[in-house]
Amino acid sequence: MSDQEKPKNTKPSTKEGVKQPAKLNPNLRKLRKNRSRSLPAAPEFVEAIRKGDRVRLSQAITLVESTQEAHLAKAQQIIDACLPFSGSSIRLGITGTPGVGKSTFIEAFGKFLIEKQRKPAILAIDPSSQLTKGSILGDKTRMSSLAMEEHAFIRPSPAGKSLGGVARKTRETIILCEAAGYDSIIVETVGVGQSEVAVHSMVDFFLLLLLPGAGDELQGIKRGVVEMADLLAVNKADGSRLALAKQARQAYRNALHLFPMKKNRWQPKVVTCSAIEQSGIAEIWRIICKFEEQMKQTGFFEDQRSAQARYWFEESIQQQLKRLFEQHPAVKTRMKELEAAVVRGTTSPFRAAEELIKLFLEQ
Repeated sequence: MSDQEKPKNTKPSTKEGVKQPAKLNPNLRKLRKNRSRSLPAAPEFVEAIRKGDRVRLSQAITLVESTQEAHLAKAQQIIDACLPFSGSSIRLGITGTPGVGKSTFIEAFGKFLIEKQRKPAILAIDPSSQLTKGSILGDKTRMSSLAMEEHAFIRPSPAGKSLGGVARKTRETIILCEAAGYDSIIVETVGVGQSEVAVHSMVDFFLLLLLPGAGDELQGIKRGVVEMADLLAVNKADGSRLALAKQARQAYRNALHLFPMKKNRWQPKVVTCSAIEQSGIAEIWRIICKFEEQMKQTGFFEDQRSAQARYWFEESIQQQLKRLFEQHPAVKTRMKELEAAVVRGTTSPFRAAEELIKLFLEQ
């Protein structure tokens, strides 16, 4: 074959594309810095929050949730200034296993409260990924109808590393929402587990949502959660599940008689409801109002809030000490070495912890 007959080894030609920047937005850091500088002073924040400005309220909550020292300082000033205007709401904790319909119920319940001329604020705790540490924060999507209401406020927050998924700053967020005029604070937990203990320590009334026909009704959830509940509501009591819901209601009513009487002398109720059909919502609100009235008459309402304030005071001390400990220069330097030694088994966790505490106290 001659040289002219040989096929040419040609490569497909490509055109050079548009050169991409190193980052999607190279000015992002500058924009964040400018945005941080543009935030108003604490008194302006408080004034806007008191007027019901939801944008400023959201920004203040973001400052509360931030880990930056400058943000924490400003957030504390805002909380201190808002504290005298807080405390006048009814604080509700709502929990239940995943799939029980918490978001659908809260949306229906929130719209019911608005019809009653009340202003609900929903603080929804989203679970954080243990791998990426991220959260979807999709509660505004799941409660799209309620999110559009002028008199409602929905704030999803990442659970992070806090106990059982309860956001570390939820209690401070409650104070800000109350100062903004929201008189019905609803704290939604991730699901049945340790988070209920933390939520119970910051609310006045605890509602447990249940599923009809989900197996063994009395053993499907932890007894401790049932003991904390002031009201048990069997949700999705509609259509073919109505009979199962009534059976579950009767089973729980029978079981509650075996539980010891609560300190507040309140006998927990069991009802059925359907968020889709809007049934049972009015009865749940009537029970909540009766509970609030009874607790205030006996003085337990204020006693419980005082006990909660004391509990969160002690929790705050532990959180601050932990933060100071982890940021201590000598502790940070020695921490990894001791951690590796503990993992290798060359030193005990107790001796390693004792050495770190001595370093923390010496300097």
